[in-house]
Amino acid sequence: MIGVLIVDDQMMVREGFSVLLGAMPDIEVVGEAVNGREAIAQVAALRPDVVLMDIRMPELNGIEATREIVASNPEAKVLVLTTFDLDEYVYQALRAGASGFLLKDASARQLAEGVRVVAAGEALLAPTVTKRLITEFAKAAGSPRPPALSQIGELTERETEVLVLIAQGLSNQEIADHLVVAESTIKTHVSRILVKLGLRDRTQAAVFAYEARLVQVGG
Repeated sequence: MIGVLIVDDQMMVREGFSVLLGAMPDIEVVGEAVNGREAIAQVAALRPDVVLMDIRMPELNGIEATREIVASNPEAKVLVLTTFDLDEYVYQALRAGASGFLLKDASARQLAEGVRVVAAGEALLAPTVTKRLITEFAKAAGSPRPPALSQIGELTERETEVLVLIAQGLSNQEIADHLVVAESTIKTHVSRILVKLGLRDRTQAAVFAYEARLVQVGG
């Protein structure tokens, strides 16, 4: 069972998501929170596998809550919820450690699949809207971030290639098929990339690739 904590200041949203996810045989809603501060406490007490996190909330917003949660609970996966697909705050949440995002009008199937994807350690980056989001804010950020440029040199040519494919939203199996190697080989490359770059997960790797301009803006 995948334990989920729902964080949103609107009761109807919390109840709606709780009903949708509660109907899934492999997902259990273990708790709810109405703001970021309460979410941090609930994560510590309940240890959910996935946190569905709203961004705009009173007392402590979803970005700061995400940053604190992933810092103190490395195993927790945060899935950001937003009303707008091109939302600057979503990009900030990804940089803070969120594993992906979903629009609040997602279908029950999309919501459940998003929870499963994030719980499995994958980045929820496949939808074209996510790639557009990262592209737009990478473009707005100006020149590549200096730390990113210096760290690229630590990667091998193949690791850099894998990093670019991660940023394009490909799964390990899709990357393996593309490079004609075993999926286990790709998993090894991904692990080494995360260690060398000091990143938490695939989503952080994708953001890094865009900020370092390894992925062509608009591509």
